[in-house]
Amino acid sequence: MDNERMDNLPLGVALSWGLVEPPKRGPKREMSIEKIVETAIAIADEEGLSAVSMSRIASTLGFTTMSLYRYVPSKDDLLLLMMDAACDIDIAEEAEQDMDWREKMRRFVRANINVIRKHPWYTDITITGVPMTPNNMEIADIGLRSTRDLPLNDYEKLSIVLLLSSYARSCGIIMNDLERTLKAGKSPGSFTGFDYSDALKKLVTPDRFPDLYPLVMSGVYTHEAEEANPIGNDFEFGLERILDGVEHYLSLKKGKERN
Repeated sequence: MDNERMDNLPLGVALSWGLVEPPKRGPKREMSIEKIVETAIAIADEEGLSAVSMSRIASTLGFTTMSLYRYVPSKDDLLLLMMDAACDIDIAEEAEQDMDWREKMRRFVRANINVIRKHPWYTDITITGVPMTPNNMEIADIGLRSTRDLPLNDYEKLSIVLLLSSYARSCGIIMNDLERTLKAGKSPGSFTGFDYSDALKKLVTPDRFPDLYPLVMSGVYTHEAEEANPIGNDFEFGLERILDGVEHYLSLKKGKERN
């Protein structure tokens, strides 16, 4: 490897790739980056990201806080390593051999949502740049696999994967918000607005909300008329429309090539 180029990597990224020598001092046998990250994730899964601190992790493991810093130098590095560990998913390419590109993309989106659902704290960490850690890049590679046989250039492939990832992130956040609402003791109707349907019908007027008004009055806005919903699941509907858009884009490209 080019050592000069390796030196340019952020420390957290270098740690994720195993490019940093372990400390010569400290509890070598009992302590490791993997154990620190695993403990941090367990705390975050149970209590949320705000509960994660170097002192809390050290206390849980039975070591001093300073001993942790010899392995993971900062909280930001720890968060990066936690995100990478959470992205350790396994989607075997062999299982996708008989799938068309649409089904592969569906599989990719659902895998992304599963990460967010399993680790709700994941989206609480600010995105600071392009993925550079191994597991995170593996997810990008899985997404690009669905575009492999499509007549797209590299920029188009990456943009489609970003679109799918963004949709998965948005849906995962909403699903987690709903779960938190229910765990807090609120009803599903308070989340959808169903519990407040009558009040909203009085508050929303056609002069102020001309396009929203008919949806509120019909009950669609608050899921009051859910049994008559012709589109089915909102998540599936949105995903299929994205895939329709990709398919339409591909047809336009083919048309241009013929001309």
